[in-house]
Order: sequence, then C-alpha cells, then structure tokens
Amino acid sequence: MRVFTSLASDLFYMVFVTGIFWCINEKKAFRLGLLILISSWVNLCLNEFFNQSRPYEFVSELGLAFEATRAFPSSYAQMSMAFWTALAIDLAKGKKNLFLIWTVSIFFVLLIAFTCFYLGVHFPIDILGGWITGAIILILFYKLEKPLAKIFLKAGKRPQLICAAAAALIMNALHPADTSVSAMFLGFCGGYSLMLNGFPFSVREKKPTIQVLASRIAIGYTAAAVIFLSLRLILPGNESLWQGIPYLEDFYELGRFIRYGLFGFWVSAGAPRIFQHLGIAEDTFQAEEG
Repeated sequence: MRVFTSLASDLFYMVFVTGIFWCINEKKAFRLGLLILISSWVNLCLNEFFNQSRPYEFVSELGLAFEATRAFPSSYAQMSMAFWTALAIDLAKGKKNLFLIWTVSIFFVLLIAFTCFYLGVHFPIDILGGWITGAIILILFYKLEKPLAKIFLKAGKRPQLICAAAAALIMNALHPADTSVSAMFLGFCGGYSLMLNGFPFSVREKKPTIQVLASRIAIGYTAAAVIFLSLRLILPGNESLWQGIPYLEDFYELGRFIRYGLFGFWVSAGAPRIFQHLGIAEDTFQAEEG
C-alpha cells in the first residue's frame, strides 16, 4: 500500500515530469509541471487553513503510515486527480484507445485514494475534498492556460522572469512555512524562459535514438541527484552537516529555497543546455549563430 501511495508523492511527480521534459515533449511537460506545482501549493495553503487532524491521531492503531502535514484536503487525492486526469487528457488527444487510457487513469486515482484510507492517514472526507479541489484546479487551469500562455510567450524574457519572480514572492508571502514549492516554481519557470529565449530545446527537432534518450536520462538524473543531495548536506537545514547549530538553523527555509529552485532550473534550462553541448540534443543556439 505504501508503494502504491508513492505514485502520488512529490518525488514521483518530479521524476516523471522531468523524464517527459527531457525525452518526450517539453511543452506538455512544462504545462504538467506547472499544474502539479500550483496544485501542491494550493494544498499546502488549504492544509494549514483547515488544520484537520488525521485518523491515527484519534486512534493510534489505525496508523500504518505517518505524515508531517495536516489531513484536509488529502494531498494524495488532490494531486492524483490533477495529475492522472491531465495526463489522460493529453494522451487521449488523437488516440483510438480512449477506453484504456481513461480506465488506467481512473484506476490510479481510486487506488491512491484507497491506500490513503487503508493506511489510516485520511478520513473519507479528506479524500473527497482532495478530489474536488484537484478537479477545480484542473478545470481552471485548462480554462486559463491558453490565453495566459499567449501573453506569456509574446511578453519576452524580461517580463516572463519578472512574472515568475513575482508569483514566487506571492506564494512565499501567503505560505512562508514551506518555500520548496515556490522555489521550484521560480526555478522551473525562470529556467524555461531563459531556455526559450536563449537556446530553444525541443525533443521533437530530430527523432532521438534510444541511446540518445538513455544518455539524457542517465546524465540528467545523475546530475539532479548530485545537485539535490549535495545541497541538502551543504546548505543549512535539518539534514545538513550544520544540523544543531542554532544560528544557521534560522536559514533553513532559505537553504530549501535555493535547493529546490536550482533543481527546477536544472530541469528546464540546465540539463537541456548540457544536452546540447554534449551533442545529445540539437544546439539551436549555435545553429542560429552559424
């Protein structure tokens, strides 16, 4: 059950969306990544607002797993509703096997919800609240995405970066207790803007071979792990080398912000540029100069 629940974890979404960005379709991956980040931030805010206890806090025997956040709405139910539904919508376009795509999507949404209930981390009302919240975010996202995307693309690099920074600042101001989502939003969006305007990266420029895709996966994920884990040790925080030093603990959230921000930047800008330098992606920057 814990393994199934991990299909709605932040780590799973980070790995999955990153792979799509580097190897399948960077535009769809960017949209999917934005949806996940927005949904995650909304969930953090709602959890703090409702401050709902979990079942095992009332009956300890129910707790087969434990979570650090509050219960309502369920982040697992909300994120799975948004993610798997959005993925099914993208996969269903122009495809004939619609029944299979939607069956698999609904199966994972229901499976993840059941595991949350089975493990004693959520009441049914938490799961229902998560589904409703995820559905609302999904509807609003698809309603607003196209008009906002047109404005974003026409604005140019400087306005794009200013908007990304302003959005991250607002997210931090409204939920200062956790800076990871706002940091990743800033790094992901800022990096995407720099990539679009400086060295456009497209998975579909030339059909990459299996060897090329494997190289991107190996290099990209290895570097991402090194960046993320090394910064967790170096920067102040509960898991760093400086753990227990009172003064440095005041900079814990700053350390998290830098770490998650650089991870987001690596996904949308750092790795694509490295791929171009290594010859495993088309170097449009050099092509334009030539």
